[in-house]
Amino acid sequence: MAIPTLKVFKKRAREVRGKIQTRLTDPRSWKLPKQPSSIAPAHVWTNTDQDPVPPARQTWTPWAFIGYWYSDLVTVTSWSAASAIVATGLTATDAILIVLVAALCNAVPTVLNGAIGADLHVAFPVAVRASYGYRASYACVAARAVVALFYVGVQGVNGGACVTAIVTALWPGYAALSNALPAAAGTTSRALLSYFIYWCVQFPLLLIPTHKLQYMFWVKSVAVTPMALGMVIWIAARAGGKGDFFYAPATVSGSARAWLWLSNLTSITGGYSTLAVNISDFSRFSKTRRAPFWQLPCIPFFKVLVGIFGIISASASKQIYGETLWSPLEIIAQWQDSPGGRAAAFFCASIWLLAQISANISANSISFANDITTLAPRWFSIRRGVVFASLVGGWALCPWIIISTSSSFLKFMSAYAVFMAPIAGILFCDYWIVKKRKYDVPALYDPDGIYHYGWGGNWRALVPTLVVLVPLLPGLADKVTPQNVHVGEGLRHLYSINWLFGLFVSAFLYYVLNCFFPDRDTLIPSVISGCSVSDRGRLDGTINDLGPSSVKDISVITTV
Repeated sequence: MAIPTLKVFKKRAREVRGKIQTRLTDPRSWKLPKQPSSIAPAHVWTNTDQDPVPPARQTWTPWAFIGYWYSDLVTVTSWSAASAIVATGLTATDAILIVLVAALCNAVPTVLNGAIGADLHVAFPVAVRASYGYRASYACVAARAVVALFYVGVQGVNGGACVTAIVTALWPGYAALSNALPAAAGTTSRALLSYFIYWCVQFPLLLIPTHKLQYMFWVKSVAVTPMALGMVIWIAARAGGKGDFFYAPATVSGSARAWLWLSNLTSITGGYSTLAVNISDFSRFSKTRRAPFWQLPCIPFFKVLVGIFGIISASASKQIYGETLWSPLEIIAQWQDSPGGRAAAFFCASIWLLAQISANISANSISFANDITTLAPRWFSIRRGVVFASLVGGWALCPWIIISTSSSFLKFMSAYAVFMAPIAGILFCDYWIVKKRKYDVPALYDPDGIYHYGWGGNWRALVPTLVVLVPLLPGLADKVTPQNVHVGEGLRHLYSINWLFGLFVSAFLYYVLNCFFPDRDTLIPSVISGCSVSDRGRLDGTINDLGPSSVKDISVITTV
């Protein structure tokens, strides 16, 4: 094989420079080519990332779903959640029970809505059209995209803390790195440098095609398990099995304890409420229809196990260090000066970094990419979507400022379950009860098809959504800005159960409205499914990159 000469390299450099200049000076050059979809009408602008997943990319087995949830739940945040419940005045037993019930509240709708992707191999932004209508569904997609975009950066800042622990273990002087940034920056020079390193490590992993992410989840599962278990055993043994925090009685009683119990339940459930809505983004890669059902036992198991680890560690840390350390990274920071502690800190922090990256990719980046691909198919593919999320969510939104100065905003983001619960309830009610798992998949891609509902939106879904949201908004405002808004005790208590209220009330009202006012055009006798068979380039995930591509599709539409 001939070795390229300097002349060839210069020619290629000029070509690359010319393409970059064209992209910068002509915004139209960023527009994706109109790709021939295997299923959407010819007049609809789409790209192949929105099509039903072809058989060759349906690679997710039950083990992939177990690895996915292991990736999402075995994180620094999950570790701290259960012990934080104890700090509110409840007992450790209360905390474990709350985490268990919250996990079931997450698992059941996640499995039910995940079946849509596993059965029909379509993503959430496409599946939601069947219940909300082709055009009204964009509001649901936009709501999901907003929270994902912000959390890409917020979770990235937490990942930067892992980098700080790693670099400090290698170079202790890093802990004393001088700060050249003003207080208004909301961060320090060290924290910003750690965040940049985290971003550089995460960015290439974002480009992995979704159907191949299961391999990264497996690596994390193998690495995190012995590390997390080892940390818990070590700190428990060091404390001699003692820990007043673990055995402390509740400091509240009566109705106050009951409402605190429900409030904590909603808080823990709400953290994963978005995945109960958009799980089809991942389950559409399922190899079998039953594979997503493995989520039902594994979500509660992982969530409770990690919660117990956090409670034991927090209790033991109070015994050893004289203060309660909520996060595993805070425990790791205590090792820096002990013999052999730096090596242990390096390896443990590195594995927690992998855990944070895996969770951010699966829960936020890929989800946002699917949403924006549907909202703006002329400009975005999945790969472009994750790049956009990484740049805008990671840098333009300045997530370190959000964390350091805007507690009200973070409370609002954590309360996003208010908006996700009715969508999740209507989704599973429509698929399982109203339409009895019988969707016309090609019609989901047709703005003039049966899911147009006459004007582009299904009022049977919009009415329950509004009925649920309106009484919860005062409680949300009180939660975000309690100094400016004052609501009655009843509305405050209703908000404390917003996830359960929104999920079940929306599903019930949607079912009742469909009983009295059914849309018979959408009640088809059998499933009309769609799948595409494409060339090797598309199946390998090499088509939908940052530039133009050509795709050859063969449509296959079957009636089941």
